[in-house]
Formats: sequence, C-alpha cells, structure tokens
Amino acid sequence: MKTEKEILIHPFKPIIFPESELLILGTFPSIKSFENNFYYSHPRNQFWDILSIIFNDKKPETATEKTDFLKKHKLALWDAVCECKRMEGNSRDDNLEILKPCDIEGLLSRFPNIKKIAVTSRTAEKVIKKYFKNSKLSILNSLIYLPSPSPLNARMNIKQKAETWKKLLELT
Repeated sequence: MKTEKEILIHPFKPIIFPESELLILGTFPSIKSFENNFYYSHPRNQFWDILSIIFNDKKPETATEKTDFLKKHKLALWDAVCECKRMEGNSRDDNLEILKPCDIEGLLSRFPNIKKIAVTSRTAEKVIKKYFKNSKLSILNSLIYLPSPSPLNARMNIKQKAETWKKLLELT
C-alpha cells in the first residue's frame, strides 16, 4: 500500500548557460538525486552514459564535471515539475502527484539561445503539454521525446538509446 508523503519542492536550480542550445527536461529528481544533490544521480540511470556516447566524450562523474560537460556541449538541464507529492520510497513517475510545473516559459525568456527542448519521460511531456498548451513560445509545442534513461526502460539497450537520442536531437 502506498503512503502519502509531504509536499516536495524541487531542490535544484536549472543548469543553463547563455550559450546553451538544447534544454533537456526530466520529470522530478529521484530519491537518489535528492540524496546526492544533483540531477540523474541514481547509479543505474543511464543519462550521463548516453550523453558521453553521443558526444564521444568522457563520462562525467562529479557534479563539477557534469556541469562542465553540459556547458561544453551547449546543454541545459532542468525538470518539468517543481512541486509534487511522492508516494513513500519510490521514485517512479507514476508515484508523483503533480502540484506545480517549473517555470519553463520564464527560463526560456531569459535564455533565448535555446533552440530545442527534449524530455526524458512521458510524464514530463504530459506536464509540458498540459500546463503550457497556451504558451506564446512555439518551442514548447515542438518537444522531442527521448527514450527514458531509466534502467526500467529495458526495451532498448544503452547503445540503442544513445543512437535514438542522437538521431532525434539531430546530432548525427
């Protein structure tokens, strides 16, 4: 049986730079990401592995290396949800009750260099489509869905995910 927890507020600021061209949005930080104080911190999550394959670059390990990697490759990172309730002990998106999206429009208005937005979950995609359907920013209507880097997404191996991401992001 699921037990309801308290309201959670997104613990991280977006990682974005004036030269960032691609914004990658997850749903909400996992329990492990909360513990490690950085995005995609579960050791089995394939996010950083996929990016290192795509860019043929060393996999970043520390928060500083990850931030530098994002900057080097003109990437920005944030999540679609900034306030939610999570059912106890489980980071899966279906255990989230979304209360408030992140201010994606505000972020994009401050960083006009962003040319593409990609999401790493169907939940993030649904949040963007629900809360920003009347946005004046057309970029929000052209989301790119990337297969989830979660190890629970076992339909593809890591090389297939990387190749799919590369193709969808037009990085070939």
